[in-house]
Amino acid sequence: MTASISESWTRIEDWLSEHAPTTHAALAPPADPADIAATERVIGRPLLKPLVTSLLQHDGLLDQWSSLLPGSYSFLSTRQTAAQWELFTSFHDKRTADEEGDEVDYDFMKTGASSVLYGHPQLIPLARELGGGYLVLDHRPESDRGRVHEAEATEGVMRGSHEMWTSLPVLMDTIATSLETGHPLNGCTPAVDEKKRLRWDFIPLRDRTSHRP
Repeated sequence: MTASISESWTRIEDWLSEHAPTTHAALAPPADPADIAATERVIGRPLLKPLVTSLLQHDGLLDQWSSLLPGSYSFLSTRQTAAQWELFTSFHDKRTADEEGDEVDYDFMKTGASSVLYGHPQLIPLARELGGGYLVLDHRPESDRGRVHEAEATEGVMRGSHEMWTSLPVLMDTIATSLETGHPLNGCTPAVDEKKRLRWDFIPLRDRTSHRP
């Protein structure tokens, strides 16, 4: 059974407090509900409940060099979500759903990636890496609603096969479990650097079989 967002945040906080206090100190305070409402006005739709719940726990990270997520992604604050959504959607070519929506969704499911979906206004950025890639939460009213995708300008939007991408609650639960057990997550293993910050070390493909739980 997947833990709730709040439960997962508590487990993550406890682990960081003991093992990576610098990252723990970088956790922002809860978001202001007024900022959440303002972000929803910018993007023109309500944010899904799991994202709102997460923002009401921690409104992103205070230090851009701190990352809770494999792949060096850093959670966005509520205001950053609105700003990054505007930047992200500026790449969308504004195709209408009637013209190509069904084809786009089919290609996305079949190939695992879609360049056409990059910048789609119903894919809401929730985290960003320094290199410019995003994690986006799917707000489209289709079967992938609530799923987390990786999005990169060159590769497009990527539908990952790992269970961690199933939903934001599953992502947070699997992160908490990986921290508590030290088991790898999606090809990365949690570690702590000399500054007591959480980092995720990439495991080369040739070594991954020996890291399986």
